[in-house]
Amino acid sequence: MVVFLRKGRHIAALCLLCLVACQETPETSAPEPEAVTYLIRRGSHYATSNPLKRTTTTSLKFEVTFDSSAVYTTTDPVNQGDINKLYGVADCGTTHQTNSARFGWRWYNNQLEIHAYTYLNKIRMSAYIGTVALGRKSICELELGDQVYTFRLDSRQVTLPRACSGAGEGYQLYPYFGGDETAPHDIRITIREMD
Repeated sequence: MVVFLRKGRHIAALCLLCLVACQETPETSAPEPEAVTYLIRRGSHYATSNPLKRTTTTSLKFEVTFDSSAVYTTTDPVNQGDINKLYGVADCGTTHQTNSARFGWRWYNNQLEIHAYTYLNKIRMSAYIGTVALGRKSICELELGDQVYTFRLDSRQVTLPRACSGAGEGYQLYPYFGGDETAPHDIRITIREMD
């Protein structure tokens, strides 16, 4: 009788294990990409983290946060209007100074402005989109359409012409300060890519 109870316990435990193992587990979604804080050091143009990343895409969506380090004054007051580069892509299988699309930013008139910034067959174009608050997350989205780029900042949108159609072929473009001048102090920009 004792042997039977032991076997019964083993059978019951085995059945319970089978029931647990056979239950459907809920699908786990892929973890969200982590935010990256890009540092543009004083006296530099380029962010410290800008690996060469080839890309083929029809859209780019990211969350950006600027802190108080985005407030600056240029040495030459004329350069205060220059647009710094934020994030985007080279396009049409060319270099970024031939065809590209990215968001730009500047500290201008005591506010942080966001701009659409492109090269179209080596001709630079830009369009003001809106302002963002320091310390606040904002969503930026770029769509690469047929002969057109659509830039969205939160609920605002602008379009600029594009030299090609279909998926963009190129490489990732990262934060860059300037214009003519380099960063007057360390600048930190936090970006998290989104699906």
